[in-house]
Amino acid sequence: MEYKITTRNEKDTLEIAENIASEKFSNMVICLEGELGSGKTVFVKGFAHALGIEENVTSPTFNLVKEYPNEELPLYHMDVYRLKGACENIGLDEYFFKEGITIVEWSDMICDCLPDERLEIKFKVIDENTRVLLFIPYGTKYEDLCQSVL
Repeated sequence: MEYKITTRNEKDTLEIAENIASEKFSNMVICLEGELGSGKTVFVKGFAHALGIEENVTSPTFNLVKEYPNEELPLYHMDVYRLKGACENIGLDEYFFKEGITIVEWSDMICDCLPDERLEIKFKVIDENTRVLLFIPYGTKYEDLCQSVL
């Protein structure tokens, strides 16, 4: 099942991310797809805020992964735009099982490396402020999450 939500501003996107973070669990993987400026990093900022992370969240474009320690569950924020499918043998898949939460921007670049169970969120730009977010859960935990929050 797919779930669709329309956001009208950044506040809406932050709120959705915070709601999803309220249902967090260990080894959660969230995959974000969408064009540049569609709201992927805004989503990560909202999620991090809900976890109590006070550090400024930016896209780790040149680092691939930025780790945000947290007392409850660490957040691993990936930006894999530059990989274009070449994710094998660099250890990114290890993050999916490190007892934290992994959020992957540009996840469509590494489809073959993603775990079978995950939540995909596709961001579509409608106009300057409006976005349509399509949520696609893979696995029971993610189905339950979507039904609880969306």
